[in-house]
Amino acid sequence: MLILAVDTASPAGSLAVLRDEKVIGVLSVCSAETYSSRLFRHLDYLMNELSLELDRFDLFAVDAGPGSFTGLRMGLTAAKGWAEVYKKPIAAISGLEAVAVQARSTAPWLVPVMDARRGQLYFGFYRRIGHTLALEGEECVMTPGEFFEILRARSRSREFSIVTPDPEIIAKELSQLEISRTIAIEQVSAVLAPLIGQLGFRRAQAGQLTDSLMLDANYVRRSDAELHWKTP
Repeated sequence: MLILAVDTASPAGSLAVLRDEKVIGVLSVCSAETYSSRLFRHLDYLMNELSLELDRFDLFAVDAGPGSFTGLRMGLTAAKGWAEVYKKPIAAISGLEAVAVQARSTAPWLVPVMDARRGQLYFGFYRRIGHTLALEGEECVMTPGEFFEILRARSRSREFSIVTPDPEIIAKELSQLEISRTIAIEQVSAVLAPLIGQLGFRRAQAGQLTDSLMLDANYVRRSDAELHWKTP
């Protein structure tokens, strides 16, 4: 199965091409320019390097959030368009799951954390079930203080490992808490497209795919327009 994986939602946006779970090409560039504006330029480059055309792909895997509103819309719109034109399915993958799946920790609970900007964090609680991860409840966005209050309450009965591409966003505050001795922080890659592709392949194997009509974003946080909207 040939898979094109797209991540425009996270700060380190990326593209990856996989054959089943094997990564055969990946492109991610650190730049002040938003990744959504570079997506098609990078896609052309990657397709030329691998001598591929979009009609060759069997599956489009995309980061469905949480993340940047503009980035999410761009990535999802691109995946919807390709799926519609080429009549291929889509795998909608959580960026937080793509962070969690990289963990080397054997802790029964993983807590992926990403920078949500504006002094907030995206996070979720994932439980190991065999070789897979299952989200408990919903993914959230909160301030670091609110996050650690929840973590403190849950740490009394569960063993956690925090997994994040940005350990500095929580390391200072965690070090000031009593629970810091019992919870490890593991740094993983911020380049998520290869993981999104691998998770997409597993979704395909399990028949858990969607199409251009049903694909939707998991924004988690409301947009500025919603936050500042007032009734007349």
